[in-house]
Amino acid sequence: MNCRHCSAPLEHVFLDLGFAPPSNAYLSAADLQAPEKYFPLKLFVCGKCWLVQTEDYSRSDELFTKDYAYFSSVSTTWLAHARSYVEMITARLGLGSDSFVIEVASNDGYLLKNFVANGVPCLGVEPTDSTAAAAEAAGVPVAREFFGQDFAEKLVKSGKQADLIIGNNVYAHVPDINDFTAGMKTALKPGGTITLEFPHLMSLMRLNQFDTVYHEHYSYLSLQSVKAVFAKAGLRVCDVEQIPTHGGSLRVYGCHAGDARADGVAVARVLAEEISSGLQDLAVYQRFQREADKVKNNLLAFLVEANKAGKTVAAYGAAAKGNTLMNYAGVKPDLVSFVCDAAASKQGKFMPGSHIPILAPKELRERRPDYVVILPWNIADEVVKSNEFVREWGGQFVVAVPALRIF
Repeated sequence: MNCRHCSAPLEHVFLDLGFAPPSNAYLSAADLQAPEKYFPLKLFVCGKCWLVQTEDYSRSDELFTKDYAYFSSVSTTWLAHARSYVEMITARLGLGSDSFVIEVASNDGYLLKNFVANGVPCLGVEPTDSTAAAAEAAGVPVAREFFGQDFAEKLVKSGKQADLIIGNNVYAHVPDINDFTAGMKTALKPGGTITLEFPHLMSLMRLNQFDTVYHEHYSYLSLQSVKAVFAKAGLRVCDVEQIPTHGGSLRVYGCHAGDARADGVAVARVLAEEISSGLQDLAVYQRFQREADKVKNNLLAFLVEANKAGKTVAAYGAAAKGNTLMNYAGVKPDLVSFVCDAAASKQGKFMPGSHIPILAPKELRERRPDYVVILPWNIADEVVKSNEFVREWGGQFVVAVPALRIF
């Protein structure tokens, strides 16, 4: 296999999590009687451009299906983040009724509905029917397609280019990152702006966030690798912000390479921080497997001891990262009896691989588990706040990443 960006041979393994089903492939009761599809979950780092990427096995249309179960609006924290972003970027770019905004992977309209409310013309690009339908019901126009150069050319032929292109947690999800980036170049007006948010590889490595690795994430991004991908497409990173979402993310601002805007001082600062953290040192990448195994082993030891002591353990949040953790640790319903999730689209289904049943949050109060493992650790405060009643019977919360914590 060669690097998806620069085509150099991939020779250096960064992380090997064995085999796992797609993390958002939730199962019905009938599905439990049929074979389940597993793919290798292995990451390589390119020694030339430093793009970290999955081994080529799964296709995007096998992962992002018409009944895709992830709906962004379920998280109140994420809704607030989107609202704050729209207020900021509208003021920063002076967006109004004469502007045009595109969001790639617009999901259920969680973000674009704020532009609709403000009278800013916009378009969501979303291939999954389940989430696109929810966005349209909220008044957000949606093109039900995968974004890339072909779609961008069709957009331009229809007379549309964007003042702002938004991509929140999608850049890592595209199998052909060069084609996707070329599409952004084509669809962007002269003087236009791109903002992309994605989990920062540096945070993943510093905080042992190996559970953010799953098949839907084809790439694991640093500023240095994004800068290289942008440059090849004729784009430039002109600013960057470090933001707390998903355990530590970057918000990258992009523009055409010849744009008159000067680079923000944060670009050089973050690049220097990445280098000092070893993101151009193969030995640093090759040590990460041990850290991931430590997190996995500590969680498994806790679950086994709780089981021996006759304690009941549930989980909260049937998130993709939770599926990665459960499957790598080999956890089954004998150790975690059920997981609660606020998303109605997941309730009544089963976690892929582990086959842990997914129930409504009210089941926590009814079943009174001794421990609740919070799988989406990035919103642990939100989960604890909405489920404080667990403490009424002496229940405790648990997080496994970046280290096991019982509280």
